[in-house]
Amino acid sequence: MSLLTVGTVAFDAIETPFGKTDKIVGGAATYISLAASYFNKPINMVSVVGDDFPDDALENLRKHGANTDGIQIRQGEKTFFWSGKYHNDMNTRDTLATELNVLADFEPVVLDEYQNCEFLMLGNLTPAVQMSVINQLKNRPKLVVLDTMNFWMDIALEELKAVLKKIDVLTINDEEARQLSGEFSLVKAAQVILNMGPQYLVIKKGEHGALLFNKESVFFAPALPLEEVFDPTGAGDSFAGGFIGYLASTRDISFDNMKRAIIFGSAMASFCVEKFGTERLIGLTQDEIDDRVQDFIDLVQFDISLVND
Repeated sequence: MSLLTVGTVAFDAIETPFGKTDKIVGGAATYISLAASYFNKPINMVSVVGDDFPDDALENLRKHGANTDGIQIRQGEKTFFWSGKYHNDMNTRDTLATELNVLADFEPVVLDEYQNCEFLMLGNLTPAVQMSVINQLKNRPKLVVLDTMNFWMDIALEELKAVLKKIDVLTINDEEARQLSGEFSLVKAAQVILNMGPQYLVIKKGEHGALLFNKESVFFAPALPLEEVFDPTGAGDSFAGGFIGYLASTRDISFDNMKRAIIFGSAMASFCVEKFGTERLIGLTQDEIDDRVQDFIDLVQFDISLVND
């Protein structure tokens, strides 16, 4: 079914204990779209790049079922660039450079052909841009999912809270959940955040899995133990892409189906971290995805008998 994703299409330069890259293609919308493409097509994209962004990178997105007509190409300007260095634990990183470039004054445009989308994924961007996209839609989507980060909580909290009233699912990490709610307990944090507007909350815990909440229920999905993690960049966005891509393919937004979507999202995130940038997400086979999902099932499936003597 029709899926619209909004976010950055960008350049990254990454250093981890396993090596480093020069400028490579990244950005939230890129990871989301590639991950979602294995479950649902087309993925309509809204973003902005400079004229330095390679045509073959856009073509690669199109080969994966993305409609890139909504990606603005600014002549004479540069694409958003981020550079970071990960510590040995791969959970913490230092930002070395952030160049907003075309993002500095980005005004999203939802094309007529993107109207009536049933599923909307708002990738990590300013709350003002996220709200602009919501306001441009003539009809409310079946499901609106939003990703954000602590930076917007620091500098645009009221704008973020306004957007939270308009969405169905919020995806954030555990540190961000604690900051947004003011609660240390993630269970208490979830209830505070759900009272802000979303019907569902996904708290990503990296190598420790993910939690799904609504006001009545909670579900936990583990992360798959991997021998090596080469690059965590884009893992959260790949998770979001797999999550909403699966939901769009099934058109089922029940809590039970969101549990399944968490597993598919986790599977896509586990692929993402195996190589630098988007390399591992490109050209996956259905057998690889099925095997990886089965790995998650095997991880948590067990038989137990409670016998009272």
